[in-house]
Amino acid sequence: MHLVKPTPKYAESWKEALKELEAEGTKGFWNIPEKPTTIEEYIQRTKDHKEGKNLPDYWVPASTYWLIDNDIFVGHVNIRHELTEKLKKLGGHIGYAIRPTERKKGYGTKILELALKEARKIGLKRILLTCDDNNIPSQKIIEKKGGNLKDKVTVEGKVVRRYWIDI
Repeated sequence: MHLVKPTPKYAESWKEALKELEAEGTKGFWNIPEKPTTIEEYIQRTKDHKEGKNLPDYWVPASTYWLIDNDIFVGHVNIRHELTEKLKKLGGHIGYAIRPTERKKGYGTKILELALKEARKIGLKRILLTCDDNNIPSQKIIEKKGGNLKDKVTVEGKVVRRYWIDI
């Protein structure tokens, strides 16, 4: 199990995972502000975003990785290199999702563990993670990886937990 930069090698399982995520109504950086039409367009977008190019107004430079296990796309993670005021309340440095058919198998913990190592490589020393107050699985994952609850804030009518992890 490892993180890789987005690549056409895993395009089919990535597309299958996107169908699963979209079927449950999950949105992510793969389809905001608009959904790419090809895997190549998506990959170029992630390369640009890492370099801070062609970012939507409210985005920051970020590195995107895919979690691969047995040559199958399991999940994705986005590591933001800096935070805006909005990201300090909702979003934080790291956002990730595990495809629905692969949840409850330890992948959330693994993707966060690997993402923290990548965050350290880009020079981050302290990571902010957020999750909805009612998202018990995310709370457990964050706390298991050393997250200390800073506070709870209300954002757009939802209570959000904010955690810090020193890396």
